[in-house]
Amino acid sequence: MFHPKIIFRIIGMLLFIEAMFLCGSVFVALYYDEVVVRSLLISVGVMVGTGALLTNLCRGTERNLSRKDGYIIVSLCWIVFSLFGSLPYMLSGYITTFTDAFFETMSGFTTTGATILRDIESLPKSLLFWRMMTHWVGGLGIVFFTVAVFPIFGLGDINLFAAESVGPMRTKLHPRISVTARWILIIYVGLTIIAALAMYLSGMGGFDSVCHAMSTIATGGFSTKQDSIASFNSPAVEYVTALFMFLGGTNLSLLYMFIFKARPMMLLRDTEFRTYFSIILVFTTAIFFGLYYTTPLGVEGAFRSSLFQVVSVITTTGYASTNYVLWIPILWLLLCGLMFIGACSGSTSGAMKCVRISILFKVMVNEFKRIVHPNAVIPVRVAGKIVPSNVQSAILAYTVIYIFMLIVGLMVNTGFGLDFIDAFGLSVSSVGNVGPALGHYGPMDSFASLPAFVKWFSAFQMLVGRLEFFAVLLLLTPVFWKRK
Repeated sequence: MFHPKIIFRIIGMLLFIEAMFLCGSVFVALYYDEVVVRSLLISVGVMVGTGALLTNLCRGTERNLSRKDGYIIVSLCWIVFSLFGSLPYMLSGYITTFTDAFFETMSGFTTTGATILRDIESLPKSLLFWRMMTHWVGGLGIVFFTVAVFPIFGLGDINLFAAESVGPMRTKLHPRISVTARWILIIYVGLTIIAALAMYLSGMGGFDSVCHAMSTIATGGFSTKQDSIASFNSPAVEYVTALFMFLGGTNLSLLYMFIFKARPMMLLRDTEFRTYFSIILVFTTAIFFGLYYTTPLGVEGAFRSSLFQVVSVITTTGYASTNYVLWIPILWLLLCGLMFIGACSGSTSGAMKCVRISILFKVMVNEFKRIVHPNAVIPVRVAGKIVPSNVQSAILAYTVIYIFMLIVGLMVNTGFGLDFIDAFGLSVSSVGNVGPALGHYGPMDSFASLPAFVKWFSAFQMLVGRLEFFAVLLLLTPVFWKRK
């Protein structure tokens, strides 16, 4: 059973919160004396007005949310935030079509980082800041931010948290969800501040440092420059950015234990973190040798380029220090493989996550063992704990849906005239929330030339990929809407 009045009341409250986030861009516009301040204020007014209308029309509702309510609210709020978040682009005239504005905003909130802009530097700083803000809010999750800061959901916190959480197994730092969310938010804010300071000291300007810190910790990929990190032409900037992308791809709960509980061994003993680090090490080494022997880059240049792009792709940030599409095919195919894997669960990254890859591999190995020893009971273990059969089934179902969405995306993209490499790369990038794709939609290219329907379908892939399929696709099943 679901409750429409409480759903729309909460959506209205969330619009107030989105307006609050947009006010940050208003202050930036006032500081730099930009003419778009009027468009930003109108956008804030529309958000506040719609929010007030919804909350007033749906007053007097109970605050206890059902699980169905949670899934509806989570899916709706991401769509509503993207719809209203498109207003600053359209009202200012810097993005003229609703399709492009929605694509850019959905790409921002889902931390995909794909852009339709051809000249990013031409945007006023306030709109650049709004692009980064969409990343920063979407990195942790729209509802997650709200649970952490505004306890407006009451007893429904757990249902909303479950609907938006990513990863097959979730870590609770405290019995109360709101307290867990606040601790993770503290880590998130702290990392952002430290990243901004480190980037400033490495040679970025103040505004660029703040913007790139927000985008990096959210593993989003939007930049204030058309050529991304390559525009700075700075080894120091690349190394610092790689470090904070790596931290952004690490389970935030593990970072909490490492920083606040002084338990560094938990980080080193964690199976998923070790898998994450090992994959980076192996792929960086392989690509380093490929670059060293096929490009004029020296040892340091080849190492830096390989490390930066491996970390950028596996964390699904999508920054570029070079145009990897110009590398020999085997190297960008290795990066394409990383687009499937992703970083750690409980982080801000997208794609499948290392823990799922690890469990799938162990399930596969166990199947070979059962062929030899058919009567043996061989549990799957992660970090010394047995993975329940229902979690294994959920991971297998997730993997099947992931592959299915990739195939459907490939068919849609090729049906609208894209060649195979472009179509495949776009589908992988959208579902995994990676950003840059392959072919004509690589790290230095714009998505502006895509057909309108492909942009809408890619935006849908971004959404279902960010919410890990079930929260959105469940709403499309008849059984969800049955009363019993």
